Amino acid sequence: MTLRATAAAAVLAATALLGLAPQAVAAPVPQPQAATAENRAAAAQAAAAPDTLATLSRFFAREGKVSATAAQPRIEGEAIPVSHLSPEFVAGKAGAPVARLEFLASKAVSSDGQQAALWTARTEAGWQVVNIATGDDEFRYAQLGAAKLPGGTVFREPQIDAWYVAGGSRVLPLDEDAVRAVGAGGTTLNAYRTRVAAAYGDKLPGSAYAEGGMAGGYAEPGTQDSGAPVALLAGGGALALSGAGVLVLRRRRPAVA
Repeated sequence: MTLRATAAAAVLAATALLGLAPQAVAAPVPQPQAATAENRAAAAQAAAAPDTLATLSRFFAREGKVSATAAQPRIEGEAIPVSHLSPEFVAGKAGAPVARLEFLASKAVSSDGQQAALWTARTEAGWQVVNIATGDDEFRYAQLGAAKLPGGTVFREPQIDAWYVAGGSRVLPLDEDAVRAVGAGGTTLNAYRTRVAAAYGDKLPGSAYAEGGMAGGYAEPGTQDSGAPVALLAGGGALALSGAGVLVLRRRRPAVA
């Protein structure tokens, strides 16, 4: 199966549910406890490691827009925290925030202007890059959310690839997918909880849906350089690197002013 086809199949699997149950030998990548200065520095170091930059060169050269030699990838800015819709919030746990920190992201840029987000997480082997995603969604929506609702929490609902900012009792949309879900004017936090509970409440980790093997596991093996299989991360609806394998996620969602 081609990388492009594998990516499409994996994206469909990842967007169908909130909690992805680990299967076979897939080990969940733990969420960072906090975006501390120490964690940011460790994530930045992993993103700028020589092996990461070498993989980025091949990543940016995958469609022939630039050669791997000429790509000369660089890391711009600091690692930023990226949050996703919280399973505890969906489950109605008292006091649960709407989103939880999933990973830290660093922006990579090639010599011809291509951009990608390096998702970093603390694994058993230390801080590592666990995914490379095309585009600059994580950084663009962080900026848009801060401008739209200063002090709010920017987060993604991975099941529908929607981005929001939440603050106080409001949830406001940041892209067209979010507008379709909650309207251009946003919604209340309680109304948003009701919607996501109805959509995903029976698909959380530990549910019959998850226990039946429907909620995650491995995508079909795909290759990029090493031929290593690409696994779905448990818990976050994300897509992961396995070894040196890279899965390309194409996300081109217009932002909402």
